[in-house]
Amino acid sequence: MPGRSLPPKLYFYAVRNAKKFCLKTYGEVLKSFRVQTNSAASISSNSKGSTTASSNSQSNNELDNNKPVDKEFIRNFSIIAHVDHGKSTLADRLLQFTGTVAPEKFRDQYLDNMDIERERGITIKMRATRLWYRAKDGNCYLLNLIDTPGHVDFSYEVSRSLAAVEGCLLVVDASQGVQAQTIANVDLALENDLEIVPVLNKVDLPTAEPDRVCQEISQVIGIDATRAVRASAKYGIGVEEILEEIVHLIPPPKGQVEAPLQALIFDSYFDTYRGVVVFIRVKNGEIRTGMRVKFMTTGVEHIVEQVGILTPEEVVRTSGVLSCGEVGFIKAGIKSLHDAPVGDTITCCDNPCKEPLRGYKPAKSMVFCGLYPADSSTLFENLRAALEKLSLNDSSISFQPESSSVLGKGFRVGFLGMLHMEVVKERLKREYELELLTSAPSVVYKFRNLQGEYFMESNPSKIPNDARHFEEPFVKLDIVCPDQYNGAILELCQSHRGSLEDMRYVSNGRILFKFLIPLAEVLTNFYDQVKSRTRGFGSMDYEFHSYRPSDLVKLDIAVAGDIVEGLSCVVHRDQAYTKGREIIEKLKEYIPRHQFKVVLQAMIGSKVIASDYIQALRKDVLAKCYGGDISRKKKLLERQKEGKEKLRQLGKVRLSPEAFAAVVAQKF
Repeated sequence: MPGRSLPPKLYFYAVRNAKKFCLKTYGEVLKSFRVQTNSAASISSNSKGSTTASSNSQSNNELDNNKPVDKEFIRNFSIIAHVDHGKSTLADRLLQFTGTVAPEKFRDQYLDNMDIERERGITIKMRATRLWYRAKDGNCYLLNLIDTPGHVDFSYEVSRSLAAVEGCLLVVDASQGVQAQTIANVDLALENDLEIVPVLNKVDLPTAEPDRVCQEISQVIGIDATRAVRASAKYGIGVEEILEEIVHLIPPPKGQVEAPLQALIFDSYFDTYRGVVVFIRVKNGEIRTGMRVKFMTTGVEHIVEQVGILTPEEVVRTSGVLSCGEVGFIKAGIKSLHDAPVGDTITCCDNPCKEPLRGYKPAKSMVFCGLYPADSSTLFENLRAALEKLSLNDSSISFQPESSSVLGKGFRVGFLGMLHMEVVKERLKREYELELLTSAPSVVYKFRNLQGEYFMESNPSKIPNDARHFEEPFVKLDIVCPDQYNGAILELCQSHRGSLEDMRYVSNGRILFKFLIPLAEVLTNFYDQVKSRTRGFGSMDYEFHSYRPSDLVKLDIAVAGDIVEGLSCVVHRDQAYTKGREIIEKLKEYIPRHQFKVVLQAMIGSKVIASDYIQALRKDVLAKCYGGDISRKKKLLERQKEGKEKLRQLGKVRLSPEAFAAVVAQKF
């Protein structure tokens, strides 16, 4: 296998020689490719007339994106896969093979347009594009591709894309096999009744075992994988076979052009000059420029100003029509994303549809933390403006102002997960040049007060001391790993208060574990521990299950008698002493000595469960005494003691942001 990437034209040759390509050297492939292209050129030069005319008409038809396409020749599909199974690379090869992107404009991860996506090698935001493909049956098909993220935090993006298509490519690594996120994505596809086309990627790897992986797919997922395409997205192997499977296995869109307009909003973003740009999939009817449309959930009405398609760049259609089965965008001067929520149905005001389409469940924030600017006195409003702009393009972000005695004014922000939180913090730092301090992440707890009233709170410092009967969110956790690590996984989950629900073999030597575990336990470095204990072979996925009662307590940290709000947390009663002792030891390292004794305490309500102190700075008041009566020395020491006691009563200890950040890192 060549050690460097192939020229674009060699991808086409690799497709036609998929079975033999892995056995050839780079020189042999290049030599054979030149022979084939020379012979093809001679045939082309000798053949005139109808063949050339047919080719030209095909090219003109493919390039004409202004006309609506018959829905019988439309295929709408997504690509779903576990993290790092080659989903984005396969999308790149599809773009290259169909000629959607010019060679001089192409770059790796073409559909990932954020710098942080390209640097981390992950997909964060789904993106749609259209491909033209001339199949072997002679027909030209329009393929609408919606690329999706692979990380568990962005499964909401996956569910939105699957609701807008009729089928999906299930990409599975031929060496790693079925992973936890693979199963979760298949469940989402089955809920939407989609046609699933399995693809075995990375067959060029020496460790690839396509036969074993096919058996895994059949046993675990229940899909017939005997005819799964064996491909290598890196070298373009099997791309043409994948396109043929899309054309012949994924059904064309349903719906009628003559029916009243029904269009599903699957994504949107805010443009400073044109307002909200709405990405839609037309289920029934057609939408035209100048049409007065109604958003059925909000009841807001707008006049369509522009209609366009995604190539993947936005291209305005001069015909001004999007017909049944097509994917595109509209611009109607919408001022707020709340007027056009994702999952809403667009219909025509003059001929409205009777019922809206089945929409999406609203995105639910699972993780909350406080974000504070390094200089809250001057940058607080800048942080507010930055969060408002981010929320215009990411509706899953929720925030509200809060203040901390240590960090000043900031915001309590809700995220989909820990990776989502890291991405948002990185974007705030890069795009808005904000240096931020964060509090410890937490989840939403339910509790009762003494009067028996139920409350929900994500900020532990706001939970009253009389809170009783705590309930915390539990998640269904799936872990797939080699069976030699089953003991390590069982010990890890049990130490994090997880309960084993099911365990079964997915193939020879690989086990699928199903646990119920508190979400707060998964927010820590749990994923890193799974990877560490399985030497990188384990994978995990989780989804919200329900709220369950737990023996939880609110743990407060007091410094010199004052409770530090940002360090309060909710922990299990059995872990309270250990957690409190860890926080106190870390504070002792970072708080400098004062003129008085600083007492550090971990408390549950008014009960102190762990305590330590930082010794006071002490002046040697006996240095000027050279002998003399002992009573003189005692008098000086007593006066010093009285002064220290007065300072202890009046003095305050200000916890530095550096100390606060160190404690947060220690806790999580």
